[in-house]
Amino acid sequence: MNNEEKIGSVKIADDVIATCAMNATTKTEGVADLSAGITDTISKNILGKTSLSKGIKILQEEQGITVDVHIVVDYGVKIPEVAWNVQENVKKEIESITGLKIKSVNIFVQGVSFEKNAE
Repeated sequence: MNNEEKIGSVKIADDVIATCAMNATTKTEGVADLSAGITDTISKNILGKTSLSKGIKILQEEQGITVDVHIVVDYGVKIPEVAWNVQENVKKEIESITGLKIKSVNIFVQGVSFEKNAE
């Protein structure tokens, strides 16, 4: 007999998953920043709201979670390597914190930052 009995269900909000993804992304070497997408820009300009999940889009489905990450990379980094590291870090972070299955992590490089080279 199983000692654990389910008495309900747990639903984790997209904002919680996005926060995990943001944390993992910004800790990845070579990532300068997250890039606000068009919907974040519209929300800020029209509604005056700043999105908590800037640059992150979450889609929860039965097959797993799809995460879209929009980033700006540092100048001079190997973009495929940074993208791979972001994918791995986001997947590990979300799965370890939430226990949810990741279907895919899609990386969209929106720009390059030259700030570190200005010194």
